[in-house]
Amino acid sequence: MTPAQAIGTVCGVGYLRPAPGTWGSLAALPLAYGLHQLGGFPLLALATLASIPAGIWATKVMTAGSADHDPSEIVVDEVAGQWIALWAISLPAWLHSIEITALWPGWIAAFVLFRLFDILKPGPVGWADRQKGATGVMMDDIIAGILAAICVAALAFLSHGVLGM
Repeated sequence: MTPAQAIGTVCGVGYLRPAPGTWGSLAALPLAYGLHQLGGFPLLALATLASIPAGIWATKVMTAGSADHDPSEIVVDEVAGQWIALWAISLPAWLHSIEITALWPGWIAAFVLFRLFDILKPGPVGWADRQKGATGVMMDDIIAGILAAICVAALAFLSHGVLGM
């Protein structure tokens, strides 16, 4: 496996079938947990930001000379997007010294919402998905992650702030 394939497929996770994007999102969860445990939100944010140019590079290399600009085995984009969705629980857990596993409903919401935005591709997610090249491959998932993070934060505010649960 080349370095580009290792990054693009997240060490082969992208070759799992069916639904390699879902497998990529699932793989992102324990990775995010480990990063958060090692260095809190700052390490998760740094890893996320590093995964974006690495993913663009890996995608360019893996798709060079191919008509398919977004092969299903490339799942580094799902990992980056899922990590962004998890920022909505990592940041408050880190700021308030809360064990991140105590926020388990947020993990579920982040996963489900990210997958929904990634699959349904509403608005800006669909626009980014239609862009050609490696940047477009990464951007739709980044935007889906941002939208999922906003929704997770809104759900947390509704649950804890408005409803007082």
